Amino acid sequence: MHWIALIIVGFAIGALGRVFHPGPDPMGWLTMFGLGIASLVIAGALFSSDVLQFVIGIIVAVVLVAIYGRVAHSTREIGPT
Repeated sequence: MHWIALIIVGFAIGALGRVFHPGPDPMGWLTMFGLGIASLVIAGALFSSDVLQFVIGIIVAVVLVAIYGRVAHSTREIGPT
């Protein structure tokens, strides 16, 4: 049951991270979903309180979305020559 909750909350965290990050995001739903789960794993490793994990998970998701946006944007500009 823990894995199902991780997937559902990870999707919500990824969506909130995408909402709170301003500007266009060059990512699909699966990437957003993966970033949400990754942010929950990071927050879960740092804190034991569920509420604190959720809040820190959102903050980490915003940071991960920003990093992904920068990396994806820079690789699209290079392209083949």
